[in-house]
Amino acid sequence: MSAPAPKRTDFRFFHRLRVRWVEVDMQKIVFNGHYAMYLDTAMGDYWRELALPYEASMELLGGELYVKRLALEYHASAHYDDVLDVGLSCRRIGNSSIELVGAIFRGEQLLVSGELLYVFADPATQTSRRVPDALRSLLLEHAAGQPVVSVRSGDWSTLGTDAARVRTEVFVQEQAIPLDEEWDEADATAVHAVVYNRLDQALATGRLLVHAPGVARIGRMAVLRPMRGTGLGADVLRTLMEAARQRGDREVLLHAQTSARGFYERLGFQPRGDVFYEVDIPHIEMVRVL
Repeated sequence: MSAPAPKRTDFRFFHRLRVRWVEVDMQKIVFNGHYAMYLDTAMGDYWRELALPYEASMELLGGELYVKRLALEYHASAHYDDVLDVGLSCRRIGNSSIELVGAIFRGEQLLVSGELLYVFADPATQTSRRVPDALRSLLLEHAAGQPVVSVRSGDWSTLGTDAARVRTEVFVQEQAIPLDEEWDEADATAVHAVVYNRLDQALATGRLLVHAPGVARIGRMAVLRPMRGTGLGADVLRTLMEAARQRGDREVLLHAQTSARGFYERLGFQPRGDVFYEVDIPHIEMVRVL
């Protein structure tokens, strides 16, 4: 590898992991081959960082990514129980190739650097195709620090098709909520927010209603499963709270599934009252002063 050794500051994205017992030898030093696994493990979170649900995105783009070359350079060893940060960034895009640079750090110390070359190809014939412009610009602009998602707010006639797609996948298909309990007339009067990625795929949604004079109610918060934990739910919530502020509301409430209580508490909501059930799922009312 002829390029200068990468530094932490070269990377916008990191995946953190802890070295497991099964990955080390009798001296508790990581086997060399596992560093390639660490880079490959980080790829899943790299796609989430790009706001791309991998399978659906590749289907939309009409291709798949195949590994052409992997090169590693070893600088120091990782040991059992070390906490490692795996960085990935796009270095160059050719006609059909995507070159990523990777690095594994323990704190500020570089342990392993790597180069990963992928080819974008037709999954049926495995013949190479030109990297689509949308993917090309996304990878390069992410590496340059540009945002990868946008949040749109509006009425049901504008955003309903995309909001419904996300809610159907999360509530109806994943959580088995009956269709007649998911849809109601409130959608027609609500303010809706939808998060989109750079391929214009809808990833998350929520809605804002009038609960009482000066009190807003947020509901139908949904994030596609591959995108959870990436901050998209918080983007939706902040957008809807800002819409409530702008119309003069003084308080916002919501009925949170108890499994999501911590998420809402981190964003300033406080529980009020006892746990109750909606569509056979435990909920708790939570409120925040605007």
